Amino acid sequence: MAQDSDPLINRLGDESSPYLRQHQDNPVAWQAWSPDTLARAKQENKPILLSIGYAACHWCHVMAHESFEDEEIAALMNDHFVNIKVDREERPDLDAIYQSALALLRQPGGWPLTMFLTPEGQPFWGGTYFPPTERFGRPGFPQVLRAVSKTFQEERAKVEQNVEALRDGLRSLTENKPGDGISTEVVGNIAEALLRQFDPINGGFGSAPKFPQTGMMTLLWWAWHRSGQEAFRDAVDLTMTKMCQGGIYDHLAGGFARYAVDDAWLVPHFEKMLYDNAQLLHMLTKLWRELGNPLYEMRARETVAWLLREMMAARDPGGDPCGAFAASLDADSEGREGKFYVWQKDEIDAVLGSDAALFCETYDVTEKGNWEGSSILNRSHNPELQSSPIEAKLETLRTQLLAARGTRVRPGWDDKVLADWNGLMIAALADAAMAFHESSWLTAAERAFQFVVEEMQQDGRLLHAWRHGSLRHPATLDDYAAMTEAALALYEATGKTAYIAQARAWVDVVDRHHWDSENGGYFFTADDTGGLILRSKSIYDNAVPSGNGTLLGVLAKLYFLTGEVRYRERATALVAAFAGEIHRNYVPLSTYLNNSLLLQEGLQIVVIGSREDDGCKQLLDVIFGTSLDHKVLQSVPPGTALPPGHPAVGKTQQDGKATCYICQGTSCSLPVTDAGALREALTARHTPAEA
Repeated sequence: MAQDSDPLINRLGDESSPYLRQHQDNPVAWQAWSPDTLARAKQENKPILLSIGYAACHWCHVMAHESFEDEEIAALMNDHFVNIKVDREERPDLDAIYQSALALLRQPGGWPLTMFLTPEGQPFWGGTYFPPTERFGRPGFPQVLRAVSKTFQEERAKVEQNVEALRDGLRSLTENKPGDGISTEVVGNIAEALLRQFDPINGGFGSAPKFPQTGMMTLLWWAWHRSGQEAFRDAVDLTMTKMCQGGIYDHLAGGFARYAVDDAWLVPHFEKMLYDNAQLLHMLTKLWRELGNPLYEMRARETVAWLLREMMAARDPGGDPCGAFAASLDADSEGREGKFYVWQKDEIDAVLGSDAALFCETYDVTEKGNWEGSSILNRSHNPELQSSPIEAKLETLRTQLLAARGTRVRPGWDDKVLADWNGLMIAALADAAMAFHESSWLTAAERAFQFVVEEMQQDGRLLHAWRHGSLRHPATLDDYAAMTEAALALYEATGKTAYIAQARAWVDVVDRHHWDSENGGYFFTADDTGGLILRSKSIYDNAVPSGNGTLLGVLAKLYFLTGEVRYRERATALVAAFAGEIHRNYVPLSTYLNNSLLLQEGLQIVVIGSREDDGCKQLLDVIFGTSLDHKVLQSVPPGTALPPGHPAVGKTQQDGKATCYICQGTSCSLPVTDAGALREALTARHTPAEA
């Protein structure tokens, strides 16, 4: 480590994160988060300026250009602070802690996160974006730097008072509120409460900004099946239609942006994230199975095409794809948010000629534009698909415009591979592959899974982030939860028991290193993850599903698939560990609630037969093509014993044909060998009840 007399220099060129490398030429002496950096802060008795962001973040870029590239501001930072830059996607554990600290300061969270810490890493003040001079009702960043440094050096008692107050507040992150369990009636009441927050005009929940809330939509979908109240179904259908036809969707390349800044889904925050598209692909598949709306199939196919065309990470810069999926596409290009995506009418006229009128009428393109003098392509004013010839013509025109757009300066691409986000996409892609009969999608999902297993593990434990051969950072609970869920999705799609074995191995790891043996629930970080001021624990969904909520579903499925009581007992304990949270804030609990229903209502479907047999394929096609809540599929070769305690134990093939049994609780249906009869039986089980 450098001696005290050696000035710190910018070390981000040593990092693999595209976001950190964006800052390697800043005059700020940025350091990565490490034991050496924290030790340096202690030796110099300097506060830490912690800046957390990510590559696709617009306001992160703004603050970088305005402040971190400014020589005078950088000099202030270097003189008075040890400056640490963190990629929130690489270190979600750090981000969760310090975002929570900011919330305790009663300030809105977000990125860039700018936190001031003691040399020991304890937060004492912070904010998000600060302008270079006073504006927007915010103090100028130089003013902030001088004031914080002066307070730290001259009013240490005040700093310590803040530290203690925040430390007490942050302790709540390690706590969970237990309860007696969650009944289906309680979940139904929560679904009704969520429905009251629904926007009946534009879809979605609440007002702007609007985010995709796939967990909440899944809960409403279940409530429709349970109650027969069409309002639940219509809320989900309207929301997805508005999103699919709004500006939040990329109508040329496919894929959804992060969120909309308006009520009507017109104006996106233009960044495109792997995790959003994974969750929305899963939702599109779910709705298409039940409603058969061709719009949902079109958007699913376009989104997967975008994924496989633009989001395949490479083994080295410009090299061959590694098989796994990249993290995100930036909101900005050429320093402007959305520049890559928006159009002027004369640009479209020049590309499409006499066909421009049809396209502009369909996609809301005008001389004035619909956003800051430009046009965001959307079909919100006429969300229904047109006749087949018109849609075929529009597809041709979109292809022409996509080629023209390809000549523009592209947004930044964050091509790091994150285990948890890949797990989300692998599971969604496997599910969609079976619904839409796309074997190449399943191949892509298996290839990505294989990459994570082979390239992102050490000694049987996952690591979180990979880029160009560099593997970094301990895995979080979310990594294990999402990848284990992916393993079980691939088992259902392929019948390969190796996926169950891998799921079991990962659950053993989280039980050993993440489970809170005193209070229940899983900690976000492992017990041997260093450099943190605390280990947080949460059941709340954020942009990605809750790790605890996801693992609840994993444990329930493993119990149904293996018959091992330990999985049911751990799942039951996990439900109880967080059951009291519904009285505190039920809104972000959708994954937990959905999977508590899976534990209670799991629909166990067993197919006995060889997957190479045409009869077996026909039965599986029916199962994968039917919308079923809380399905657990087990396909076994003839003569294979089902796990002890399974309600179908002892059931066999009928007349040498592939045979299906539908089981719930302790009872099973009569054997079904005909695909048509199976479709009728499954449809009868999921048909919404009479209101």
